[in-house]
Amino acid sequence: MDLRHVLTPRLRLDAVVPADLDEHVALMSDPGVWAHLPSGRHTSPDQTMTGIGHSVRHWATDGLGYWSARLRHDLPGTPLRSGALVGTGGCAVRVETAWWNLYYRLTPPAWGLGLAAELVSAAIDAAHTVHPDLPVIAYLLEHNAQSRGRAERAGLSLVWRGPDAGNPDPAAVRLVYADRPLAGELLEKVTAHP
Repeated sequence: MDLRHVLTPRLRLDAVVPADLDEHVALMSDPGVWAHLPSGRHTSPDQTMTGIGHSVRHWATDGLGYWSARLRHDLPGTPLRSGALVGTGGCAVRVETAWWNLYYRLTPPAWGLGLAAELVSAAIDAAHTVHPDLPVIAYLLEHNAQSRGRAERAGLSLVWRGPDAGNPDPAAVRLVYADRPLAGELLEKVTAHP
């Protein structure tokens, strides 16, 4: 199975590559995409290219990373058309903690259509295929109810709730969801990660 190119019922998931830069700049600089973490919004193409570079390295070293998620077909009743980039996400190994980071970010017009479910399901399946011994972890903000619900519907369980290390908002609460219980030492590393 070539995990660099995966099809779900409505998405074509392709490993993020530098040629995706313009589409990713548009996605990652959109304030709506960052409604739950405004400080995460990309403010320069260089910032986006750095993220793309990280994903390219994950694919090269771990056999898995983040995908560009494009529509396979027009979505009737929406402005979303075949071939449009609707998001990015997947699983990448956090080297310093040895866990799969489940990541998903979609453009607001793609919210509430079940597209995140397809992306998340493919990502978890891929992580379990590549390295099933590593836990899959979703690290998210408590006030992001949509992301929290997506993690729960994907079968992940809440394993930790506490302050969000490194967040400019001192009142931010971080939730850690995982596909299995986490040992104390690993949980300490995960919760200390900004």
